Amino acid sequence: VQLQASGGGSVQAGGSLKLSCKTSGMILSTFTGSRKAWYRQAPGSQRELVAELTSGGSTNYQDSVKGRFTISRDNAKRTVYLQMNSLEPDDTAVYYCNINYGSWEYWGQGTLVTVSS
Repeated sequence: VQLQASGGGSVQAGGSLKLSCKTSGMILSTFTGSRKAWYRQAPGSQRELVAELTSGGSTNYQDSVKGRFTISRDNAKRTVYLQMNSLEPDDTAVYYCNINYGSWEYWGQGTLVTVSS
């Protein structure tokens, strides 16, 4: 199984980006039954959870991104998305997608988001 993250880039504050995390080698039932999440790691900081989408369809967000970020998935494409609006300089980080299914856990390679003021 591989996760390929994309969509990062440089934007000005107030802008938007949409991150994608396409999986390969994962059967549909595993994808739909998994917990999907986006984490981020800013320079000098620990990796932190940004958003998660449970297997039951519930979403949870870090307080700082509530109302601005939206996690979603396309089962047919086996892809997880993170729509990021009203970006702020503090959102600057490397963003990682994560998929967890039971004892299996997979990480994407990270995509850099830089927000300038």
